[in-house]
Amino acid sequence: MFRLEKIFQQDDLLFINITIFFRSFIIFLSIYIFSILEFNSIYDLHNYNIYETSKYFYLSIYLPISYLIFSFIFRINEKKYVTNNLSFLLNDIIPLLITLPFILYIFFILKIYFKIDINISYLLILIIFNLFIVRKILNFFYNSLMTNNVIQRNIMLVGSIKSIEKILNEKKNGINIYKCCIIKSVNEDDKEQARNILKIPVFTEAAEMRLILEYHELGQIWILDDNKDKNLITYFLDLVIQFSVDIIIVNLKDNVKNKSNLLFDNLINNKYSYSNYQTSNFYGFNLFIKIIFDKIFSIIFLLLLSPIFFLTMVCIFIEDGFPLFSFEESTGWDGRRFNVQKLRTFKNNKFDKTIEVQREDRKLLKIGKIIRILHLEEIPQFFNILKGDMSIVGPRPHMFQDDLIHSRVFNKFLKRNKAPPGLTGWAQIQGYRGSKPNVEHLKLRMEHDLWYMNNWNIWLDIYIILKTFYIMFAKPKK
Repeated sequence: MFRLEKIFQQDDLLFINITIFFRSFIIFLSIYIFSILEFNSIYDLHNYNIYETSKYFYLSIYLPISYLIFSFIFRINEKKYVTNNLSFLLNDIIPLLITLPFILYIFFILKIYFKIDINISYLLILIIFNLFIVRKILNFFYNSLMTNNVIQRNIMLVGSIKSIEKILNEKKNGINIYKCCIIKSVNEDDKEQARNILKIPVFTEAAEMRLILEYHELGQIWILDDNKDKNLITYFLDLVIQFSVDIIIVNLKDNVKNKSNLLFDNLINNKYSYSNYQTSNFYGFNLFIKIIFDKIFSIIFLLLLSPIFFLTMVCIFIEDGFPLFSFEESTGWDGRRFNVQKLRTFKNNKFDKTIEVQREDRKLLKIGKIIRILHLEEIPQFFNILKGDMSIVGPRPHMFQDDLIHSRVFNKFLKRNKAPPGLTGWAQIQGYRGSKPNVEHLKLRMEHDLWYMNNWNIWLDIYIILKTFYIMFAKPKK
């Protein structure tokens, strides 16, 4: 529902930042509890006056804030969350040790009286103990997300049989799952031998790539570069470049396994460097904000539109009975199919769902004409957004079969699916909307969608939403 695997698709930065804020809060909570229990009982924990008049009051303010700042400044791991004890020492304890003398200096500058005694040592021990417990809890939570395949990256390996075997034999990061692989065309005997060696599904360029990506729910394609045949890398890139998932080139010759994995974030399996050849901008903290934004505004819009929504459904039922909704099999994020929900605007009899209904078509319901003029048929798509299939803003989803046809005309067309499909989008507010575009219109729609994906940010989404409202009320649908 929240597409957590997409948030973690390229790095763990969001999780790392959340843990820093959480650890800072734990330090504050530790000081608060200690300030009361130093001379009082557990029954006084709710007594704020004791805390406010204690000598730890200013410490409880300055220490967590300073710890938060130094944790960001001296953060060892920029991209991946590490669960070992050395990471706890470097990322949790070192910032605390740096913060302590800094706080004393601040107190000296601000002339804040603070007496150092044996109880300060006990407080420091309590803080370290609590940070250790919190680290164990966070490690357990992170490992649970990986074990339950909530944040794991489903990966297709592409390269020679030897290079794929090399990656499969390495000790991998738990977040990476190798679902299948592609090798260059060989005879059937060699292909069967490859299956026996690699132990994962093996495909060649003759296979239907789109179905493979969808069936295995792939999020990344790794092109394995062993520096032996550059023409082979170019061949594989040409094969997968048109598809909607992230493409990463892994340099198998750049082996840094003897270096500490805490000093190198940009590594595959703590060993091989890689480069993002073509990756989506929709990941991490910005995507998290977009998802929350989508859920909140979908609920708000559904509540505001609920009277009109239910009245429209009643009108459809009175005129033509059930069903009240229609469903279109469309292409979603990473090419995964889903059903777009719409209010039914056409008559039940002789309905062919593969044929688009024009406004002037006699198959339209009488109420259907009004529904389409006011765009009310789109209201149920807020349920798609709540489910996680769509976003409020993004490239408009096309019917699955149409996507296949358009991708044969435009090589870059499937790249539109490197983002969550939207209820409205940049192409739509620029005038490139409609169910039956001509070739030039379709090309411009694709180019605007790709521009949106390359330049996306939350403020752009807000602008598109506001512009959509303006178009809806100022320019009736033609």
